[in-house]
Amino acid sequence: MNTLDQFNFEGKKALVRVDFNVPLNAEFEITDDTRIKAATPTIKKILADGGSAILMSHLGRPKDGPDEKFSLKHLVATLSERFGTEVKFAEDCIGQDAIDLAAGLGAGEVLLLNNLRFYKEETKGDEAFAEKLSKLGDVYVNDAFGTAHRAHASTTIVAKFFADKVCGYVMQAELDNAEKVLNNPKRPFTAIMGGAKVSDKILIIGKLLDKVDNLIIGGGMSYTFTKAKGGQIGNSLCEDDKMELTKELEAKAKEKGVNLYLPVDNKIADDFNNEANSQVVDGDKIPDGWMGLDIGSETVKIFSEVVANSKTVLWNGPMGVFEFPNFANGTESIAKAVVTATENNGFSLIGGGDSASAINNLGFGDKVSYVSTGGGALLEYMEGKVLPGVAALED
Repeated sequence: MNTLDQFNFEGKKALVRVDFNVPLNAEFEITDDTRIKAATPTIKKILADGGSAILMSHLGRPKDGPDEKFSLKHLVATLSERFGTEVKFAEDCIGQDAIDLAAGLGAGEVLLLNNLRFYKEETKGDEAFAEKLSKLGDVYVNDAFGTAHRAHASTTIVAKFFADKVCGYVMQAELDNAEKVLNNPKRPFTAIMGGAKVSDKILIIGKLLDKVDNLIIGGGMSYTFTKAKGGQIGNSLCEDDKMELTKELEAKAKEKGVNLYLPVDNKIADDFNNEANSQVVDGDKIPDGWMGLDIGSETVKIFSEVVANSKTVLWNGPMGVFEFPNFANGTESIAKAVVTATENNGFSLIGGGDSASAINNLGFGDKVSYVSTGGGALLEYMEGKVLPGVAALED
């Protein structure tokens, strides 16, 4: 696979797939620019070589063609500031406007194409659509790890139209850091799995049980484990059809000598909102009419100690409904423990999605080893699946 540092972009127009699917508020202001920050070194390297960059991305999930709220034009001012040059904008990613602007692009200039998903052909992996995109540049760079698990036109199919295909810095860092955790972890190695559903994490948990010393389960998915063991979980989230599976995972952990940690107490509420009445109860004694929305203080202590003493940490998924300030303590405490582990010469990989949001919102993004920009893609890579976007760069 060609890496960015192996390639000189002088005089070249680089067609770059970035992941600028960033959150916007009602005024179309970017509320988290992590993905833009991550891609900036790739763009700057292309420009510094004397090349030009044509950027393509999706934003949100537009249903039927162009939609003002999903237009990438809302990003132009931020990108211009970040790249230190005025970013040009094409209203249509494959129209005459894009063709003309790309043709006229000089060294050191940047063009942003409008949302790829305004065309259904993008997600369908349409070859004719991919070929139209390919005509805009003469070298292809994929730096969108967050979409590498999708065989879309711009992430996978377009690569076949280029002799020169290059892996961007974000893509390279994501793969390198995942490999470090999977194949060369310092011990003890602790994985923290949270989030709502066991079903989302079955494959990764199964894979990790062959590799970790400690596995911590928190968040909504923990209640399925608790109920399967005969505990009371009230109105908490539960996937009844996955209870047998949780028993199998516990048995596998025991067989492999992995320490499996589940909450010993939970902060519960009588309604799903921040102002609900709350109390802390034993992990397996949640009364009817109440639901677990966070781990309790005793669990925080146990989990934090395990994490802080680890030399490799993988974290994917919050410990509770951290969007509600009154139920954010578990997630915040785990974040602090991950920072402590990192400060003690440990390696920490934050697995995208809500975990990345939590770490960044707390201001800890630069206090951990690596924050992934691609939750789903990272999980699939760690599950051992071939990512189409990565395979396309290797062909």
